[in-house]
Amino acid sequence: MHKQAHSRHCAQVSRIEGQNDGSRSNRNTFRAAGSTTSDDFKNPGYYNIEAEDMSVWHVPNNFPVEHWNLAAILRYHTNNRFFRLYGGNLFNLFKQFPVRYNVGSCTNRGPAVPIVYDYGDKESTRYLYGPNSRNEFVPGFITFRPINNEKAAMALCSGVRPSGCNSEHYCIGGGGYFATKQCGDFPSFDSDRQAQSNGWSASKEMTESAVLLFYR
Repeated sequence: MHKQAHSRHCAQVSRIEGQNDGSRSNRNTFRAAGSTTSDDFKNPGYYNIEAEDMSVWHVPNNFPVEHWNLAAILRYHTNNRFFRLYGGNLFNLFKQFPVRYNVGSCTNRGPAVPIVYDYGDKESTRYLYGPNSRNEFVPGFITFRPINNEKAAMALCSGVRPSGCNSEHYCIGGGGYFATKQCGDFPSFDSDRQAQSNGWSASKEMTESAVLLFYR
């Protein structure tokens, strides 16, 4: 899997201090692939590549590229060719499901696609998020364009499918209004206690990792 994954095209990385929601529906590019665990990155492959599936790696911050495979806390991929239904890549998918404030209610999320784990499993995914969050998602999916109670849209829930409406605590890539103390691409991962799996807060491992998205 290590060699196969690195032969894929790295499409975009979402991190805590990320680009705004417009970056998911435009052709802007930024930063360099080798620095993706310490800064944001988006290359032309995001909108140029025609893909069928995607892989996701959660890699702790600041690890060099040669150690991404071993350092990842989760690695998984889709295998049902879902991109065929949504224009072949994330750029076109987000055209259909825009990441904008007040675009719908929490029942208007985008597609939820089953995943196959390469490292980790459903239980380890559950425990990377806070105790309260575990009560309102189902692990084993990538979900696109979730919307929370406040009608703020996020880009994706990586590893879970929401069953509730507080997706800011376990989904990434915010767009639009968020409550006080909620900001960045991980809008409310540390709402109760920073870097601790407590209440609605995600674990330190999840909060301090980059999310790497690869086309397949």
